Amino acid sequence: MRKEPEREEAALFDLHHCRLCPRDCGADRASAPGFCGAGMRARIALVSLHPWEEPCLTGAQEKGAGTVFFSHCNLKCCYCQNHEISHGGKGIEVTDERLAAIFLEQQARGAATLDLVTPRHYVPQILHALKLARAKGFSLPVVYNSSGYEKAALIRALAGFVDIYLPDLKYADDASAIAYSRAPKYFETASKALLEMFRQTGPAVFDAEGQMRRGLLVRHLVLPGHRHESMKLLDWLSRTFHDEIQIALMNQYTPMYRAAEHREINRRLTTFEYESVVDHARALGITHAYVQERRAASKEYVPVFDGRGVEENS
Repeated sequence: MRKEPEREEAALFDLHHCRLCPRDCGADRASAPGFCGAGMRARIALVSLHPWEEPCLTGAQEKGAGTVFFSHCNLKCCYCQNHEISHGGKGIEVTDERLAAIFLEQQARGAATLDLVTPRHYVPQILHALKLARAKGFSLPVVYNSSGYEKAALIRALAGFVDIYLPDLKYADDASAIAYSRAPKYFETASKALLEMFRQTGPAVFDAEGQMRRGLLVRHLVLPGHRHESMKLLDWLSRTFHDEIQIALMNQYTPMYRAAEHREINRRLTTFEYESVVDHARALGITHAYVQERRAASKEYVPVFDGRGVEENS
C-alpha cells in the first residue's frame, strides 16, 4: 500500500535531478549546484542555543532553541539579514553521520527544541540524520523553520519527523514576491504548504510549562509600505485556521543587504504601520499571536555565522 508514496518520495529526493522546491530547477547537485546553491552534502553555518526565538520554542528554562543554520536558500530576498549564508553560501559541509551527531549534541546541551533553519534543500540528508540520531536516543521536538516557499509534497514527506512547523508567510501579492524575493506564485505555493503542515499537526499543543510540543507557528515580517498586504495575509490565516495556530507578527525589518535597490522598503517600519497590523489581528479575533517591540529591529540580533558547533569538538 506504500508503493506509490515511496515512488513519489524517491523521485522528489533525487538530487541528480533536483526538484525538492517549487523552482524545479532539475540540477544535478553532484556536478553543479541548483538555483539555491546547495550541493550533495548539507552545509551548516552555525550550531547554537538561540535565546531569541518565540518563547514557546526556547523552553521554560530559557536555555534556547537548538538552532542549526543551514547554508543556501531557494529565495533571493533583497533584504535578507542572513545573506552571507543564504546568498553567499558561507558554511561547512558535513556528512549525514556528523549531522546526526550535531542533533544529539544539541540535546545534550539542554536545547528545548531542535530548530532546523532553512532546511528545505537538505531534507533527504536531514531525514537520514534524524533516523540515525533517533537510534541513539534523540528525542527533542523537531522544528522545521522555513521561508514557506515549499512544495506540499515535500511537507508530506516530513510527516512523522517534524513536530512543529515554523514557516514564514511573506507575501500576499505576487508582485511583491517577485520584486523582493524572485519567488513567483509565492502565496499560491506557500498557502498549500501551510495547509499540509496543519493537516499533519492539527491545533497547537503545549506542555504544562508552556513549551510548544506540536503545531503550526506562522511568522510574518511586516514590510514598510505593505501594511495592507500584511492585513490580507492575516485575513487568510484567520479564515483558514481560525485561532488554532500561533502567529508571530514581526517588527524587526531592517533594510539590509540589497534593500536600497528598492526605495519603498529602504527604511525602517513606522510604529503606525506595525500597530495597524496588530490592531487588525485583534479585530479579526486572533488571540494566539506574538508581537515585537520596536527595538527588535536591530542588526544586533543577527547571529555571527562563524561555524561554531559544526565540526567535531568545535
